[in-house]
Amino acid sequence: MINDQFQTSRRMMLQSAGCGFGALAASALASDQPHYAARASRVIFLFMHGGVSHVDTFDYKPQLQARDGERLPFAPARNLDPSATRQAKLMGSPWKFDQYGDSGLWASELFPNVAQHMDELCVVRSVQSKGQSHGQAVCMLHTGTDNFVRPSVGAWVSYGLGTENENLPGFISISPSPSHGGPRNYGSAFLPARHQATTIGRSGKLKKDAEFAFLDSSVSEGIQQKKLRFLQAMNRRHLERTAHPEAEGMIRSMEMAFRMQKTAPGVVDLSQETEDTLELYGIGEEKTDTYGRQCLLARRFAEAGVRYIQVSTPNVWDQHSGLVAGHTKNAAAVDRPIAGLLTDLKRRGLLQDTLVVWSGEFGRTPIVQGANGRDHNPQGFTVWMAGGGVKGGYAWGQTDEFGYYAVENRVPMHDLHATMLHLLGLDHERLTYEYAGRNFRLTDVYGNVVQEIVS
Repeated sequence: MINDQFQTSRRMMLQSAGCGFGALAASALASDQPHYAARASRVIFLFMHGGVSHVDTFDYKPQLQARDGERLPFAPARNLDPSATRQAKLMGSPWKFDQYGDSGLWASELFPNVAQHMDELCVVRSVQSKGQSHGQAVCMLHTGTDNFVRPSVGAWVSYGLGTENENLPGFISISPSPSHGGPRNYGSAFLPARHQATTIGRSGKLKKDAEFAFLDSSVSEGIQQKKLRFLQAMNRRHLERTAHPEAEGMIRSMEMAFRMQKTAPGVVDLSQETEDTLELYGIGEEKTDTYGRQCLLARRFAEAGVRYIQVSTPNVWDQHSGLVAGHTKNAAAVDRPIAGLLTDLKRRGLLQDTLVVWSGEFGRTPIVQGANGRDHNPQGFTVWMAGGGVKGGYAWGQTDEFGYYAVENRVPMHDLHATMLHLLGLDHERLTYEYAGRNFRLTDVYGNVVQEIVS
């Protein structure tokens, strides 16, 4: 809640700051210190939109294979497809599984390149979420709630830690999807507007040469500054009249946009990378070029000091039918780029303090939908993490023998979020913001840190 005294002091600060160069930059960098020693300095969140099937990727179920075609021996969850619920017929995975590395963790042949990194992955096989629909589950994953407008995880991280680079935002979303919440999934809601993500590219599309031109780049910097001062004077007058937080957010965003014109083009210029690095990510090859560019940009933004980088696929993993064709195509597009990202982070010494998180909004059922598909399954699915203070070559939690329900060491979504914040040095119970008369937090009134996966 913003009181009159704070509004007045803010107006005085903005008026005395003139155009705001320097003063607003310094305030953008200023942030609370971590609540305790951080294991990770930043997060790269790899969002597999649509819901990857855990029982076909990283949660091997021998009984599902052995009893293919039989009826599920217990009651299925409420399903979006009543015919599948009535039938409840088990469908074994079409893909072979094998154990990898010294850890012996399981992975399917869908991810042959990521499988080479199993000793670096912490595979959480007992995640639970809310919502059988995409809209609910995507919102839950990105904001911690399935039915309200709340700040996104990245916005909370930006609010808690700020940015390490005054010329870049604390939160970047690369090729976000417009569906199932769209901007809500990277928005700031009631947090100050500067904590929402700066977006780059559209869903499934990323220009080879991204441009950052807030003001006319053909004129001198002096002319641009005069234009910006004029715009900011109007913004400040609007702020004085309305005392609306969004007006302050506009002022800050214009300052950031002006500074980004100088810094961001160098960060997104992939021509600076070696041929070996481009090949590592699969850039230049039709199947992997798009997601390879997204993952390489994520590494470059992480290296440049961005706190939270969200990298999304389009809604392509939703195989209610055509499971083999769909998952095969989707995995081929992301497997090599993700493995390349892990390799690149590790060889640059960045993986140790960069938390990489891989997740869909839910998993898929072990029972068949139609002839050859799987339905949504938020009752138990897999998320893996790497670097940033988690145990490598480690598995936590279990689903039942078929992969339907999380049954051992369950990790509700609030626990996953609490653990991510903990690794960043943030106490999820203390990271709060007062709004509408009460304190809000990412984990609402829930959440426990999964200490067992912290190295």
